[in-house]
Amino acid sequence: MYLNSIFSNPERLERLGDIAQSSFLPLIEAAVQFTLPLSVISFILGLFLAIVTALARISTVRIFQWIARVYVSIIRGTPLLVQLFILFYGLPTIGVTIDPFPAAVIGFSLNVGAYASEVIRAAILSIPKGQWEAADTIGMSYSQTLRRVILPQASRVSVPPLSNTFISLVKDTSLAALILVTEMFRVAQQIAATNYEFLLLYGQAALIYWIICFSLSLVQGRLENRFDRYVSR
Repeated sequence: MYLNSIFSNPERLERLGDIAQSSFLPLIEAAVQFTLPLSVISFILGLFLAIVTALARISTVRIFQWIARVYVSIIRGTPLLVQLFILFYGLPTIGVTIDPFPAAVIGFSLNVGAYASEVIRAAILSIPKGQWEAADTIGMSYSQTLRRVILPQASRVSVPPLSNTFISLVKDTSLAALILVTEMFRVAQQIAATNYEFLLLYGQAALIYWIICFSLSLVQGRLENRFDRYVSR
């Protein structure tokens, strides 16, 4: 029905073509200026937080373990959208106001940190204990063992799940539109609100998301193949 109304009406078809053409560049600009930087910054900060949290989880210091477990439990047990709303709309009620982009970065970083910490913790624990013992035998400290022996091996194990986390983060950045970050989906909403062609604009945004994620999956495959070179068969 919808397609028939389009193809049976040349004027409407031409109008949709003009809208698609005129909206493509603003969507790409929003993706380059906000969506991708938001994803990269949040992932880097989240990865740092994930490493700290993972080390706290495997630490022998109980207070560190407890703090890390509570943090992971809260983040994994609550929706990401609720976390963003608390940061942007909730905190101002107690006098703490955060601009849209920093609020999104904080929210996504905390989320990535919690989920990625479990990936990194599992990767560290997958390294045989003999590696720790061998490093201790030659006089390496705990930090030296982590930096030179354990983390390089754990990073190879972590690449596939962490890559998936980053790809998911790129898609999740669309939620930032709800806290007024003018990323790609927000721009699609703004354009659609002026011409009421919601299916066209949202479909166009979905296509760009897919192209970005597909490209990232190709990069992920190359990284996995590169790391596999150093694994004995």
